[in-house]
Amino acid sequence: MSFGFMGIQFGFALQGGYMSRIFQTLGATPEEIPGLWIAAPLTGLIVQPIIGFLSDRTWSVRFGRRKPYFLIGAILSSLALFFVPYSPTLWIAAGFLWMLDASINISMEPFRALVADKLPESQRSYGFILQTLIIGIGTWVASNLPWMVSKLGFSEDAAAKGIPMNVKVAFAIGAVVFLGSILYTIFTTTEYPPSDEEAFEKEKKNTNFIKDFWSSVTSMSPTMLKLGLIQFFSWFAFFTMWSMATPALTATVYNAPAPTANSANFEQMNQAYQVAADSVGSNMGIYGLSSMLFALALTFYAAKYSVNRKWVHLGSLVAGGVGFILMGFIPSPDYLWLCFALIGFAWGSILSMPYAMLSSTVDENKMGLMMGLFNMFIVIPQIIAALGGVNTLSKIFGDGPIAPMLLAGSSLVLAGLLNLILTDKQITRG
Repeated sequence: MSFGFMGIQFGFALQGGYMSRIFQTLGATPEEIPGLWIAAPLTGLIVQPIIGFLSDRTWSVRFGRRKPYFLIGAILSSLALFFVPYSPTLWIAAGFLWMLDASINISMEPFRALVADKLPESQRSYGFILQTLIIGIGTWVASNLPWMVSKLGFSEDAAAKGIPMNVKVAFAIGAVVFLGSILYTIFTTTEYPPSDEEAFEKEKKNTNFIKDFWSSVTSMSPTMLKLGLIQFFSWFAFFTMWSMATPALTATVYNAPAPTANSANFEQMNQAYQVAADSVGSNMGIYGLSSMLFALALTFYAAKYSVNRKWVHLGSLVAGGVGFILMGFIPSPDYLWLCFALIGFAWGSILSMPYAMLSSTVDENKMGLMMGLFNMFIVIPQIIAALGGVNTLSKIFGDGPIAPMLLAGSSLVLAGLLNLILTDKQITRG
C-alpha cells in the first residue's frame, strides 16, 4: 500500500533537486529563488485540508476512499513533470511548479491517512517507517536520474536559458514512474468500508468543510501543537535546502556559480555550472539513501520492539542540522556526501515519527482532515521562508552564498531540541 509513495517521491525529489536549477537556467537570481518557490507551500496549505476532508467522506465499493484521489493527483502530476523542463520562460516554469505541487499534494495527503486507516495502533510506527523506506528509495533514484541519463549519452550542455536534455529525459522518466507506482497501489490495495455505512452516510450529509475545519483548528490537542512547533522548524530547514542548496553549493563548494546571460565567458561558465548542478543533485540523493537505511534499521527494530519516538526524532534532527552546518566547512566536494547522509537521518525521521505520534491522538473518523490540518505546520514555515524568511535570516550567518545552509542547520537543531517538550508517554512510545 506504500509503493505509490515511491512515485510521489520521484516527483518531490525532482522538484526539490532541480527546480532551482531550472529557475537559474532561465535567468533567476539566487535572491529571487525562494519567492519563486512560494507555489509549493501555498498549494499545500489550500489543497491538503480540503483533500483530507473530502477523502474522509468518500466511500465507493469499487473505488474505495483514498484511492480516487491517488489517481487524480498522479495523472496531473505526471503531466506537470513531463512538461516543466520544457518551460521557455521563468514565469511558465513557476506556473508548472504550482500545478506540480498541487497535484502531488492531492496524491500525498490521502497516503498518510491510508496507513492510519489500515493499521492498528500497535503497527503504526512500523507502517510509517516502512513508508519512509519506500520514500528513501524514490529520493535516491530520482535525485540521480539526470546524472544516470547523462551517462547514457544524453547531453548536459544547454544553450543560454535552455534546459539540458538529460534533465528533460529525467523528468519524463519521473512522470512514468509516478503514474505507474500509484496505479500499482490502486490495483493491489483494498480499503476497509466504514464500520457503519448508514451512520457514515448520515454524518456525511450533516457536515461541511468550513465548520469541521474550524472545529478541528480550535480543538487541537496540546500534543498536536507541540508536534506542530517541531514541524515548523524542521520544514523551514528543508525548504531552505530545496530552494537554495543548488545556488549555495555550486557557488561555494564547486566554485561554479550560475552565469548571467551577459557573462564574458558564458559558455564555459554555464558548462561548469551544469556539471556542478548535476553533482549537487546526485549528492542530494544521498539523503534519500541514508533515510532509506535509517528506515530499514528502524523497520527491523519496530517489527519486534516498541520505538521511543521522541528520542529517535530528537537525535535524528540534530544529526541533520550538523550535516547542514558542515557544508560551510568542508574542504572539497568529496565530503558533501557526508553532509547529506546526516541530513538523511533527519529526513527519515520527519517522514515517520511525527505522523506515528500524531495518529495516536486523532479521531479515526477525521484522520484525513487532521493529517491535512497537521500539514499546515509544514507549509506555513515554507511560506514564511519564501516570502523573505530565508533571505532575511540568512544574513545572521553572513552575506556568502552558503549562509542559507547554515540557517537550515540551526533551524533543524532547534527542531530537534524542541522534542524535549513532548512529555506524553502514550504518544512518545509505539
